[in-house]
Amino acid sequence: MSHEQQLSAEEFDRRFEAGEDISAHVDWAAARRPNRQTQRVNVDFPTWMVEALDTEARHLGVSRQALVKVWIANCLARDSHSAR
Repeated sequence: MSHEQQLSAEEFDRRFEAGEDISAHVDWAAARRPNRQTQRVNVDFPTWMVEALDTEARHLGVSRQALVKVWIANCLARDSHSAR
């Protein structure tokens, strides 16, 4: 973290949400990415679904796997918020 004034969590969040560059307020040496373990799973999809996934992935410029991971993560996050 730089020698700039430390921000409160609320101010940090406000600036982040406003799109400001908050990187000077992050201690990158201590940054961690929790829950990064992965587990391989096999899922069978119908051909039409694979083709639709591939079309959308190409449109977004990402891999099929990346698209599926993001969509599932978004659904899980949305569902966990609505369950509260």
